[in-house]
Amino acid sequence: MDWLLKLAFDQLVERGSLIIRAPSGRTLTFGNGQGAPVAIRFVDRRAALALILDPDLKLGELYMDGRLVVEQGDIYDFLELVHDQPAGLRKPLLGRLLDRARLALRWLSHRNGAARSRRNVAHHYDLDGRLYDLFLDSDRQYSCAYYESPEATLEEAQSAKRRHVAAKLALRPGDRVLDIGCGWGGLGLYLAGTAGAGEVLGVTLSEEQFATAQRRAKEAGLDDAVRFEMRDYRAVEGRFDRIVSVGMFEHVGLHNQRTFFDKCKSLLTEDGVMLLHTIGLSDGPWFTNPWIDKYIFPGGHLPALSELLPWIEKSGLVLTDVEILRLHYASTLRDWRERFMARRDEAVKLYDERFCRMWEFYLAGCEAAFRWRNVVVFQLQLARRQDAAPLTRNYIEQAEDALRRAEAEAGRAVRPEGRRLASV
Repeated sequence: MDWLLKLAFDQLVERGSLIIRAPSGRTLTFGNGQGAPVAIRFVDRRAALALILDPDLKLGELYMDGRLVVEQGDIYDFLELVHDQPAGLRKPLLGRLLDRARLALRWLSHRNGAARSRRNVAHHYDLDGRLYDLFLDSDRQYSCAYYESPEATLEEAQSAKRRHVAAKLALRPGDRVLDIGCGWGGLGLYLAGTAGAGEVLGVTLSEEQFATAQRRAKEAGLDDAVRFEMRDYRAVEGRFDRIVSVGMFEHVGLHNQRTFFDKCKSLLTEDGVMLLHTIGLSDGPWFTNPWIDKYIFPGGHLPALSELLPWIEKSGLVLTDVEILRLHYASTLRDWRERFMARRDEAVKLYDERFCRMWEFYLAGCEAAFRWRNVVVFQLQLARRQDAAPLTRNYIEQAEDALRRAEAEAGRAVRPEGRRLASV
């Protein structure tokens, strides 16, 4: 077993200092010895073999189950050391063959019909709401924030994200807006309460999110302007001047991408504008990480632009603007991870130690993927007509400035230290 571990990690680690305590009791070292050492220990021989055979699935499972123990540093330190290596290092041959098989077979999964979509959403978003309060901002924005400066707090960055999204919608007074995948309602309430939308419909498949969004709308006195419904996007009817979808398209699945864009076109008015904010891959199509698919986001898929553009073109929608948010989600996940770890004891009381190790690995692994791999966020502005959106991009900054003034006037500005004066 020791020689298999040595063979595998010699191909993965060239710099840094990794120490592995093998089940045999032998200590193996890898890297050039630079930087703070990270030490892991395998509890049993089968754990070591499982990691070698299928690292994408088994690393997270072994950490959750306590069969891979980080003895020096933490799981994020280990992931950083493994990911932040010189270009050209590759997985062992067996891992590369498994990757090819998963890529070839990915079309057999992700058939997310209405019933399966509802189950997938419940798996993650219907967890105890107190869990999300441990690490999200006060508005419960559970998607990539927008860091206008490296010093921005999570609260400031999520406020900036709302402004950025609203600005790109080029809202006109009285516009009817559809929010697909509305979460706990924060964006929809912002669009109606601050950005000037006339009417907002937010749809979700999460019972927890739906109940919270409804309550927040009533408490903010916006229940006449903002309506939330438990409804699949495929069942929405009517016409909307603006459509926004933030952090939902990842759950659509491979087989429903064309359905999504065809449906959005049918819902958008002739002079309408849509903004799609989704995680994606910067270097081409790939399969969903099997651990994420099994434990965190079942049925999820991260698209490449080369997958999306053909369906956008076939739907008849016009791509009017593209922005790639590269390291913003890495910073968001860093803040979430640090906040979660600071209150980890509370999470253990809500669930248990295994769940908390799973959540820690989820936040650390996703941050590593955004920081050192090919995962980014796409913001795609779409329309039915070429002239529906402004022809130059200066309107975005102008709209953001106007929204900052509106926030200040309404008493919803965020203080520099990150405390909200008031919240819808």
